[in-house]
Amino acid sequence: MGSSKCIKRSSESLHDIAGDVVRLLKQAQETVGVAESLTGGSIMAALTSIEGASPVIRGGIVSYLTGLKVSTLKVDRDLISRHGVVHGEVAQQMAAGARKATALDTPTTWGLSSTGIAGPDPQDGKAPGTVFIGISTEGKDRAFGPYQFSGGRDDVRQATVMEALSQLRNSVAEGVNADD
Repeated sequence: MGSSKCIKRSSESLHDIAGDVVRLLKQAQETVGVAESLTGGSIMAALTSIEGASPVIRGGIVSYLTGLKVSTLKVDRDLISRHGVVHGEVAQQMAAGARKATALDTPTTWGLSSTGIAGPDPQDGKAPGTVFIGISTEGKDRAFGPYQFSGGRDDVRQATVMEALSQLRNSVAEGVNADD
């Protein structure tokens, strides 16, 4: 699985990170589709809050229900049976599913996903605050985590959105810098 480390400036806001993602996607002429579970649409809300984001944002799927992860995002049902929905491979498959589901006339470059437990109760033997993030691009699917975020539901969800967008920013930047 991918590293849980992410480059962040100490005082940056969610708006700063989302703005960086949109700027980098525009610079690379790339697009993103998002699949969210515990964040319930907050990743898409952060991205679409950035003026001029429309050309790079394909769409998002809130797949809170396990069956939706299987039917819409094509997450392997046996994988979920073995590990539950809070797992790195599930995050990878969700991200790949988002990328494919949002590719209508042209391919979507990036897929981003979040899956985890916001709390307050454990799920499938995993503690509240356990989170995985998935990123997919052609030929490469990655999972980041497990993260163990602290605080209440809102704290866990906010930390997940920040980390997901930070990981996407780093991944897109790696691609942009590789082309220089």
